[in-house]
Amino acid sequence: MEFELTRYDAIKILMEYVTDEIVVCNIGIPSKELFKIKDREKNFYMLGSMGLSSSIGHGISLSIEKKVIAIDGDGSVLMNMGSLATIGKTTEKNFLLFIVDNCAYGSTGNQKTHSSCTDLYQVSKACAIDSILVINEIELRNALKKVLNERGTNVILVKARAHNENVPNITLVPTEIKHRFMNSLKKE
Repeated sequence: MEFELTRYDAIKILMEYVTDEIVVCNIGIPSKELFKIKDREKNFYMLGSMGLSSSIGHGISLSIEKKVIAIDGDGSVLMNMGSLATIGKTTEKNFLLFIVDNCAYGSTGNQKTHSSCTDLYQVSKACAIDSILVINEIELRNALKKVLNERGTNVILVKARAHNENVPNITLVPTEIKHRFMNSLKKE
């Protein structure tokens, strides 16, 4: 089945709805795509910790009241599947895990992941997380309107086609990313 959205499309739509939320983004190209779409100090761009966007976002959500969004890919979630059980058990009501499932490790050349035989939507539901599966733009917009305007712990799983947008590198060095993000959290 060919899906209409790419990861870039999904992140772009997400950021249309983000106002004051904290955003933690998966490593590599997803972070570069987010930087191009909407750079802001409340974005944390991960540069080298595959599989940990959900864990870092979850940790932040436990310490602040504001909604925290972690953007992750299927490959990263598969690498750190235990995070789903932890999120389902312990997250406060202010966390959204936004999984873009394109069945590929996008940042390393679009090699296939095992998400074709591991249903991350069903896994997240089995971990007691309110989950929404979306396969097109209309469903994504409806899901974002629902979960961003209410308290809760949610997964939005976006089925997408594998594609890496041609975007430039992030122009911030890691210490700049860290310090400006930490400063934005101090204001909360």
